[in-house]
Amino acid sequence: EVQLQASGGGSVQAGGSLRLSCAGSGFYFDRYAIGWFRQAPGQEREGVSFISSTDGITRYADSVKGRFTISSDNAKNTVYLQMNSLKPEDTAVYYCAVAEGYFLSAIVDVPGPREMDFWGQGTQVTVSS
Repeated sequence: EVQLQASGGGSVQAGGSLRLSCAGSGFYFDRYAIGWFRQAPGQEREGVSFISSTDGITRYADSVKGRFTISSDNAKNTVYLQMNSLKPEDTAVYYCAVAEGYFLSAIVDVPGPREMDFWGQGTQVTVSS
């Protein structure tokens, strides 16, 4: 059974930092893309950042480029999202997700939610002004 356990959310003031973690288990795909979506109240779920399991290729939404950094520890099956210079508009529930067999090299943006195969539970990030 594939499981994705997200953690690290919280409340910070604008300009602050948080690091999200997503620990994966139960999947042994040869290739996958793993990363983060977020969803604010009344808005659609949007891709934030993804990393490829095989070649380390990363993708970021324009809204977070230069502020967020995704990384992975394959030995621990864990992906991290370091979020710096947080803004109130970053407030959302953040979800980690994985897409089996996904080639990040084939896109220039982040994947869409319908392309994901498995989801973790959300973790709330609240940024106050």
